[in-house]
Amino acid sequence: MAGHIGPEQWVISRFFFELIIDGTQLSCQEITGLETTNKVIEYRHCDNDLFIVQKRLGLTETSELKITKGVFEDDEELTIIFNEIFDKNFMSTTDGRRDILVNLLNELGDVVMSWNFHNCIPTKLGGVTLKSDANEAAVEEITFVYEQMLTSL
Repeated sequence: MAGHIGPEQWVISRFFFELIIDGTQLSCQEITGLETTNKVIEYRHCDNDLFIVQKRLGLTETSELKITKGVFEDDEELTIIFNEIFDKNFMSTTDGRRDILVNLLNELGDVVMSWNFHNCIPTKLGGVTLKSDANEAAVEEITFVYEQMLTSL
């Protein structure tokens, strides 16, 4: 593990990344929610000589993974993924859950860091906001909940 960052090293830009959902690469504009939090269990018994509250790790709480992408003709990938939740078989098995991989890339396209999300379930599909005088791209969003996030360098 490198402790000192030399002047010859540059920080990695965050604008070059790839999204892979169950082995299929998708283009998108933004991904948020790459985080988990470990909750803390606090306890103190009454005859503790130290006047402190003991702390230890408890359950891990995951965030929501939100993917924002542009809308293109004949591009219905997010709608297909989301509509699977209306299949009764999807709700009763774990087979329908997806694995999502997010890779941060360097300027040569090499993976610098990865976030691997396991057992993802789509919970929200956000359509385009329409406005008659808007001068911007049409984008849609899909939100997933997940059970585990593994990070690797």
